[in-house]
Amino acid sequence: MRWHIPKGLTAREKRVVSRLRRRSRFYVFLREVRHELFDAAFQDELASVYAPRGQEPVAPALLAMVTLLQAYTGASDAEAVEVAEMDRRWQLVLGTLGMDGAPFGQGSLVRFRARLLEAELDQRLIDRTVELARNTGKFGWKKLRVALDSSPLRGAGRVEDGWNLIGHAMDQLVVVLARLAETSEATIVEKSGAGLLAGSSLKAAFDIDWDDRAARSKALGAIVDQARGLIRWGQDELPAMMVDPAVVDAVDLLELVIEQNTEPDPDAPGGRRIRLGVPPDRVCSVGDPEMRHGRKSRSKAFNGYKRHVATSVDAPLVLAARALPANQPENEGVPLLLEDITSHGELSELFIDRGYVAHERVNELHRKKIPIRCRPWPENNKTGLFPKSEFKIDLRRRQVTCPAGLTVPYKSTNGRALFGAERCSPCILRSQCTTAKAGRTLVVHKQEALLKKLRRGVATPAGRKKLRKRVPVEHRLARIGRSQGDRARYKGQRMNTFDLRRHAAVANLLEVRHAMAA
Repeated sequence: MRWHIPKGLTAREKRVVSRLRRRSRFYVFLREVRHELFDAAFQDELASVYAPRGQEPVAPALLAMVTLLQAYTGASDAEAVEVAEMDRRWQLVLGTLGMDGAPFGQGSLVRFRARLLEAELDQRLIDRTVELARNTGKFGWKKLRVALDSSPLRGAGRVEDGWNLIGHAMDQLVVVLARLAETSEATIVEKSGAGLLAGSSLKAAFDIDWDDRAARSKALGAIVDQARGLIRWGQDELPAMMVDPAVVDAVDLLELVIEQNTEPDPDAPGGRRIRLGVPPDRVCSVGDPEMRHGRKSRSKAFNGYKRHVATSVDAPLVLAARALPANQPENEGVPLLLEDITSHGELSELFIDRGYVAHERVNELHRKKIPIRCRPWPENNKTGLFPKSEFKIDLRRRQVTCPAGLTVPYKSTNGRALFGAERCSPCILRSQCTTAKAGRTLVVHKQEALLKKLRRGVATPAGRKKLRKRVPVEHRLARIGRSQGDRARYKGQRMNTFDLRRHAAVANLLEVRHAMAA
């Protein structure tokens, strides 16, 4: 089902446009370009994954436009229905001036969004804005040069300590079982023996001295016992329901938070203590189990996701966007982003920061002679001894030559070059090279050829000038951050990728409007 989109303005639309102030001109721009943005081919793509239902089915292209309007205004689904009924700017864009009521309902938006995500067509929203930009003749490139960057996105779920994580995971399992068993949550709590959940707070159920380690250990052990007892009760009394996907997910989450947050207390038989150290993949929120602990820098920690974007170096346009859990290394975003930009041309140059270098895909591009622009890691020379740069590394022969002229091979498996005590002990440069009794050891990185080239790149003014071409990606990311905010609107990685992509599409449209108005 296609959205009928007239090109010319009606008399009613012209009157509305004439009364709009400058800050509302983006709505006029959307009205003017909607027929190009949602051309017949793109409408067919949308229709192929979403079959509208109801007595008055809504064209999927119109719902896609609503999705963009929601990103621009921050409207929820309920607010979008209301605004579409009352706001003539929305009606101008949607072609519904003079109509009673909104042309869609909340359910239509939910169903359409689910199909959009399933078919990855939210990335196509970005693609279409890029295609629209290039069709204007004001943007474009002969060779595709791309820059990658990321920024923190705090999760929407509540971050909790280990005690409350276990309690809320138990609550979640009780809620699911009660719904499937068509009974009350209180009944499930009573029958399963999970009485600690009956109070207003898990910790409030214990009358203990919280400074007493033994008392804390006993209390935590009781919580874990009741959590596992709840699972066993379900397996014994409701076996048919325990295979329901929602129950399986709730059980897995409960067992995971117990494992990640507690361990047997060696000083209190039968008791448990909070696990020492934080597991790398620790769940920090039951409300959003996909959130993770992350760091943008050593001093900046956060919980949630990282938004990754790929932009054109030659045009202020976002080409791809992904949200990934905050604990995932930045380099894991490389193959995903590069996959998403393939429709815009063959990559000819890649601009990245240090966090992206470690992925093998970057090394693969380097071997294919695609220039990689990145500021290399500085040499760690706190000891004052000869740094790695003083050694000559022959990658073809797999040999390393030290400042004294001694040459040794390095292992292809781990890149370690061992000079050994027999070579280093009599060397007149030993005091400047190593203090180890076994002699100097040097590790050749698996991406050593690329790292050497990056170091040469920053050694000249021309090379540093090329690196500065990456700066626009930081501006694009900042613009998306101002629009989307620093806190996630949704829970889950996929929904936050969707939200990031629609904000990226709106950012591109704003750039197109600005260029066309200049």
